[in-house]
Amino acid sequence: MTSITPTTTALPTGERAAHEPRARFGDLVAAEWLKHRSLRSTWIAYGATALAVIGFNAGTAYDTYSHWTSQASKDRAAFVSDGIALQHAFTANAALLMALALSAIGALVIVGEYSTGTVRTTFAAVPARRSVMAAKAVVVTVVTTVFGMAVAGVSFALTQAILDRRDAGISIGDPGSFRVVLASALLAPVCALAGLALGAVIRHTASTMITSVVVVLVLPLFLNDGRHWSAVAGHTLPYRAWLRLVDVNYSPAAFPWGTGGAWTVYAVWACAACAIAVVSVHRRDQ
Repeated sequence: MTSITPTTTALPTGERAAHEPRARFGDLVAAEWLKHRSLRSTWIAYGATALAVIGFNAGTAYDTYSHWTSQASKDRAAFVSDGIALQHAFTANAALLMALALSAIGALVIVGEYSTGTVRTTFAAVPARRSVMAAKAVVVTVVTTVFGMAVAGVSFALTQAILDRRDAGISIGDPGSFRVVLASALLAPVCALAGLALGAVIRHTASTMITSVVVVLVLPLFLNDGRHWSAVAGHTLPYRAWLRLVDVNYSPAAFPWGTGGAWTVYAVWACAACAIAVVSVHRRDQ
């Protein structure tokens, strides 16, 4: 009796790859979310940033609460009308800290893979690099937006609860309150996407972090409204846009601008950062 052994015709590598289904974008997003949440350092960074930002804001509100009786009666009466309660809801120091931290977290999403070499595995598994970077941008946007909303919401609730013990707190329904919370929350994804774009272009941890500090911290402090070119350049930065949005009682300066322009700066930075991150990895070596 003759045994018949089944034979398998081996396909060439290129032909076999052509028959394999391409990764769907939803699968790429799920994979990037798995990478993002599986790193313990990521959640430590988010947690430390949240505690520091909320602590800054709550500390400022508590300082006002503890020294309330030492203020003049006219100053106490003007506390809410002058918008100082909203300034306590999310302070400038807290905004700078969150912007720096989120830009670093966004940069590490891609720089971390370049430094460990795992980006080679990622691009070997999914040659469509632009799709990979788009998935990273989606994950960064969603996670940091949720983070920003949580931090801004808790900061507002806690600071106003502290101030309300002196009858100086305000509610989310008061004029300007929701805008302050929303602007503070959206500062997180804007800065995180900017960090992602810088990381995709520079690809080195130290250089990326230094550039992030310059863009987020140094430039807004260096540029002022004293000259036209400086004012216009400063108005294009996310932190200066945040300052305009949270300034409820805005008094026109030498070169004024509106809240519509500030929201536009947010949108342009987010869209431009996504585009740079996606385009920069196409046809570049690892």
